Amino acid sequence: MTELGRRERKKLQTRQSIADAATRLFLERGFDEVGVKEVADTADVSVTTLFKHFPSKEALVFDEDQAQEAALVEVVRNREGRSIPMALRDHFVAAARGHADHPQFEVFQRLVIETPALRDYGHRMWTRHQTALAQAIAEEVGAPEDDVRCAALARFALEARDVIFDRADRERAADEVFGLLERGWAAEQQS
Repeated sequence: MTELGRRERKKLQTRQSIADAATRLFLERGFDEVGVKEVADTADVSVTTLFKHFPSKEALVFDEDQAQEAALVEVVRNREGRSIPMALRDHFVAAARGHADHPQFEVFQRLVIETPALRDYGHRMWTRHQTALAQAIAEEVGAPEDDVRCAALARFALEARDVIFDRADRERAADEVFGLLERGWAAEQQS
Protein backbone atom coordinates (compact mmCIF):
# COMPACT_ATOMS: atom_id res chain seq x y z
CA MET A 1 0.00 0.00 0.00
CA THR A 2 1.32 3.42 -0.90
CA GLU A 3 1.51 6.20 1.62
CA LEU A 4 -0.71 9.18 1.00
CA GLY A 5 0.87 12.48 0.13
CA ARG A 6 0.29 15.66 2.11
CA ARG A 7 -2.45 16.88 -0.24
CA GLU A 8 -4.41 13.62 -0.03
CA ARG A 9 -4.04 13.53 3.76
CA LYS A 10 -5.30 17.12 3.99
CA LYS A 11 -8.33 16.26 1.83
CA LEU A 12 -9.14 13.26 4.04
CA GLN A 13 -8.75 15.37 7.19
CA THR A 14 -11.04 18.06 5.78
CA ARG A 15 -13.63 15.47 4.77
CA GLN A 16 -13.51 13.86 8.21
CA SER A 17 -13.76 17.24 9.93
CA ILE A 18 -16.89 18.07 7.91
CA ALA A 19 -18.45 14.67 8.61
CA ASP A 20 -17.69 14.91 12.33
CA ALA A 21 -19.15 18.43 12.58
CA ALA A 22 -22.29 17.36 10.70
CA THR A 23 -22.79 14.25 12.81
CA ARG A 24 -22.35 16.16 16.06
CA LEU A 25 -24.80 18.92 15.02
CA PHE A 26 -27.38 16.50 13.61
CA LEU A 27 -27.32 14.32 16.72
CA GLU A 28 -27.59 17.35 19.01
CA ARG A 29 -30.40 19.20 17.21
CA GLY A 30 -31.81 17.01 14.45
CA PHE A 31 -31.14 16.82 10.73
CA ASP A 32 -33.85 19.26 9.66
CA GLU A 33 -32.80 21.86 12.24
CA VAL A 34 -29.22 22.22 10.96
CA GLY A 35 -28.28 23.99 7.74
CA VAL A 36 -25.38 23.18 5.44
CA LYS A 37 -23.83 26.59 6.09
CA GLU A 38 -23.80 25.90 9.83
CA VAL A 39 -22.03 22.58 9.22
CA ALA A 40 -19.47 24.31 7.00
CA ASP A 41 -18.90 27.05 9.58
CA THR A 42 -18.49 24.50 12.38
CA ALA A 43 -15.96 22.57 10.29
CA ASP A 44 -14.25 25.87 9.35
CA VAL A 45 -14.67 25.37 5.61
CA SER A 46 -16.68 27.12 2.91
CA VAL A 47 -19.98 25.72 1.67
CA THR A 48 -18.27 25.17 -1.68
CA THR A 49 -15.61 23.04 -0.01
CA LEU A 50 -18.29 21.08 1.84
CA PHE A 51 -20.02 20.26 -1.45
CA LYS A 52 -16.70 19.22 -3.04
CA HIS A 53 -16.57 16.44 -0.45
CA PHE A 54 -20.28 15.65 -0.09
CA PRO A 55 -22.82 15.91 -2.93
CA SER A 56 -25.79 16.61 -0.63
CA LYS A 57 -26.77 17.33 2.94
CA GLU A 58 -27.90 13.70 3.35
CA ALA A 59 -24.49 12.44 2.22
CA LEU A 60 -22.99 14.12 5.30
CA VAL A 61 -24.70 11.49 7.45
CA PHE A 62 -23.57 8.53 5.35
CA ASP A 63 -19.91 9.39 4.94
CA GLU A 64 -18.68 5.77 4.82
CA ASP A 65 -20.42 4.89 1.54
CA GLN A 66 -17.27 4.04 -0.47
CA ALA A 67 -15.68 2.10 2.37
CA GLN A 68 -18.84 0.01 2.78
CA GLU A 69 -18.90 -0.93 -0.89
CA ALA A 70 -15.22 -1.87 -0.85
CA ALA A 71 -15.81 -4.01 2.26
CA LEU A 72 -18.70 -5.89 0.61
CA VAL A 73 -16.62 -6.68 -2.46
CA GLU A 74 -13.69 -7.73 -0.25
CA VAL A 75 -15.95 -10.12 1.70
CA VAL A 76 -16.93 -11.90 -1.52
CA ARG A 77 -13.38 -12.08 -2.85
CA ASN A 78 -11.74 -13.22 0.39
CA ARG A 79 -14.31 -15.46 2.00
CA GLU A 80 -11.83 -18.11 3.18
CA GLY A 81 -13.70 -21.20 2.01
CA ARG A 82 -17.15 -20.00 3.07
CA SER A 83 -19.99 -19.73 0.60
CA ILE A 84 -20.82 -16.25 -0.63
CA PRO A 85 -24.08 -16.03 1.37
CA MET A 86 -22.37 -17.21 4.56
CA ALA A 87 -19.46 -14.79 4.10
CA LEU A 88 -21.94 -11.94 3.69
CA ARG A 89 -23.86 -13.19 6.73
CA ASP A 90 -20.71 -13.12 8.84
CA HIS A 91 -19.93 -9.62 7.58
CA PHE A 92 -23.38 -8.31 8.54
CA VAL A 93 -23.27 -9.97 11.97
CA ALA A 94 -19.86 -8.42 12.67
CA ALA A 95 -21.14 -5.03 11.50
CA ALA A 96 -24.22 -5.32 13.70
CA ARG A 97 -22.03 -6.13 16.70
CA GLY A 98 -19.71 -3.23 15.93
CA HIS A 99 -22.56 -0.78 15.54
CA ALA A 100 -24.32 -1.97 18.67
CA ASP A 101 -21.12 -1.44 20.65
CA HIS A 102 -20.80 2.21 19.56
CA PRO A 103 -22.18 4.53 22.25
CA GLN A 104 -23.98 6.76 19.71
CA PHE A 105 -25.44 3.99 17.54
CA GLU A 106 -28.96 4.03 18.95
CA VAL A 107 -29.12 7.84 18.74
CA PHE A 108 -27.79 7.78 15.17
CA GLN A 109 -30.20 5.00 14.20
CA ARG A 110 -33.13 6.94 15.64
CA LEU A 111 -32.03 10.08 13.72
CA VAL A 112 -32.06 8.15 10.45
CA ILE A 113 -35.32 6.31 11.11
CA GLU A 114 -37.18 9.43 12.25
CA THR A 115 -36.00 11.62 9.35
CA PRO A 116 -37.73 10.62 6.09
CA ALA A 117 -35.07 12.22 3.88
CA LEU A 118 -32.30 10.30 5.66
CA ARG A 119 -34.22 7.04 5.71
CA ASP A 120 -34.84 7.23 1.95
CA TYR A 121 -31.33 8.41 1.12
CA GLY A 122 -29.79 5.71 3.29
CA HIS A 123 -31.75 2.99 1.54
CA ARG A 124 -30.88 4.33 -1.93
CA MET A 125 -27.23 4.67 -0.95
CA TRP A 126 -27.07 1.14 0.41
CA THR A 127 -28.73 -0.49 -2.60
CA ARG A 128 -26.36 1.37 -4.95
CA HIS A 129 -23.80 -1.22 -3.87
CA GLN A 130 -25.79 -3.90 -5.70
CA THR A 131 -23.90 -3.50 -9.00
CA ALA A 132 -20.43 -3.77 -7.47
CA LEU A 133 -21.48 -6.66 -5.24
CA ALA A 134 -23.18 -8.52 -8.10
CA GLN A 135 -20.11 -8.09 -10.31
CA ALA A 136 -17.84 -9.43 -7.56
CA ILE A 137 -20.15 -12.44 -7.10
CA ALA A 138 -20.23 -13.08 -10.86
CA GLU A 139 -16.45 -12.88 -11.05
CA GLU A 140 -16.08 -15.35 -8.18
CA VAL A 141 -18.42 -17.95 -9.70
CA GLY A 142 -17.37 -17.45 -13.32
CA ALA A 143 -20.72 -16.05 -14.44
CA PRO A 144 -21.27 -13.22 -16.91
CA GLU A 145 -20.99 -9.76 -15.34
CA ASP A 146 -24.72 -9.10 -15.82
CA ASP A 147 -25.91 -12.50 -14.52
CA VAL A 148 -29.38 -12.12 -13.05
CA ARG A 149 -28.78 -14.73 -10.33
CA CYS A 150 -25.74 -12.82 -9.06
CA ALA A 151 -27.71 -9.55 -9.17
CA ALA A 152 -30.54 -11.20 -7.22
CA LEU A 153 -28.21 -12.58 -4.55
CA ALA A 154 -26.59 -9.15 -4.20
CA ARG A 155 -29.99 -7.42 -3.88
CA PHE A 156 -31.38 -9.94 -1.41
CA ALA A 157 -28.23 -9.77 0.72
CA LEU A 158 -28.29 -5.97 0.79
CA GLU A 159 -31.99 -5.87 1.66
CA ALA A 160 -31.40 -8.48 4.39
CA ARG A 161 -29.38 -5.95 6.37
CA ASP A 162 -32.47 -3.94 7.30
CA VAL A 163 -34.39 -7.07 8.27
CA ILE A 164 -31.49 -8.17 10.48
CA PHE A 165 -30.87 -4.76 12.08
CA ASP A 166 -34.57 -4.42 12.94
CA ARG A 167 -34.49 -7.52 15.16
CA ALA A 168 -33.47 -7.70 18.80
CA ASP A 169 -31.50 -10.92 18.18
CA ARG A 170 -29.60 -9.83 15.09
CA GLU A 171 -27.42 -12.92 14.95
CA ARG A 172 -30.39 -15.28 14.95
CA ALA A 173 -32.10 -13.15 12.30
CA ALA A 174 -28.94 -13.28 10.17
CA ASP A 175 -28.80 -17.06 10.55
CA GLU A 176 -32.39 -17.43 9.38
CA VAL A 177 -32.27 -14.92 6.50
CA PHE A 178 -28.91 -16.00 5.15
CA GLY A 179 -29.84 -19.65 5.71
CA LEU A 180 -32.61 -19.13 3.16
CA LEU A 181 -30.21 -17.44 0.76
CA GLU A 182 -27.60 -20.17 1.30
CA ARG A 183 -30.00 -23.00 0.48
CA GLY A 184 -31.22 -21.28 -2.67
CA TRP A 185 -27.72 -20.31 -3.79
CA ALA A 186 -26.32 -23.77 -3.11
CA ALA A 187 -29.14 -25.39 -5.11
CA GLU A 188 -28.53 -22.96 -7.98
CA GLN A 189 -24.79 -23.64 -8.00
CA GLN A 190 -25.40 -27.40 -8.19
CA SER A 191 -27.73 -27.15 -11.19
